[in-house]
Amino acid sequence: MSNSRVAISIVTYNSKYIFDVLEKLKKEFCADERFRFVILDNNSNNDYKEHLEKYQDFADIIFHDKNEGFGFGHNYNLLSATEDYFLVFNPDIILEKENLIAMIDHLEKDKTISLIVPKVLNADGSTQHLIRNRVTVFDYALRFIPFTFVKELFSKRLESYECRNLPDNQLVDIRIGSGCFMLIRGSEFKLVNGFDERYFMYFEDYDLCLELKKRGKRIVYSPFSSVIHYYERGAHKNSNLFKIFLISMVKFFNKWGWKLF
Repeated sequence: MSNSRVAISIVTYNSKYIFDVLEKLKKEFCADERFRFVILDNNSNNDYKEHLEKYQDFADIIFHDKNEGFGFGHNYNLLSATEDYFLVFNPDIILEKENLIAMIDHLEKDKTISLIVPKVLNADGSTQHLIRNRVTVFDYALRFIPFTFVKELFSKRLESYECRNLPDNQLVDIRIGSGCFMLIRGSEFKLVNGFDERYFMYFEDYDLCLELKKRGKRIVYSPFSSVIHYYERGAHKNSNLFKIFLISMVKFFNKWGWKLF
């Protein structure tokens, strides 16, 4: 890695993982001035904010007075940033510095890549299949249907939808990467004006990738770097989050076209 600078943006709202995450980041990045951490708190509870204040020696922390969503928070952190690269970073991600540096090296070596995402793992080391090369209503319905026999019936389609057969020995051009952890050139993020803030949560990462693809930009998956993501699948468990998911899904398909199958 050269002396390129990276702005690492975290948006949080009462995340139960963030303090463990920040402790890990402090150990990994110490006083490396190439990396700047900026955290926007979307009006968490008072005890949480008091705890977060203790990390002001490590990160720039903004306490926003209301929750305006994931995309708004990252735009607030990044659209005025001057670093070479921007890292969109969930508050439930465990990162080792060497994995990020390897991703930066890929961007340094190949200027045609605009955005790169790593292999995302569960805490037990199994892979979270978050890459997408298509988005349809049918595929989303399959993921939420609780009946195992239906999923078995369409197992090959689900496998294709979740890009389960990506190689482990080379970079791969993809259509859509997960917003839980994505490294993007700062100039490219600004080119598309960041995330579309009409999505409160969900689908803004898909939208960002499609905006880049519309402009002929490359999005790449790297199996050579990995992060751990404490993925809770909130929309599958929480009725309020599921409503937000559905609202965002409608906005997405209204914008990009309804593909039923």
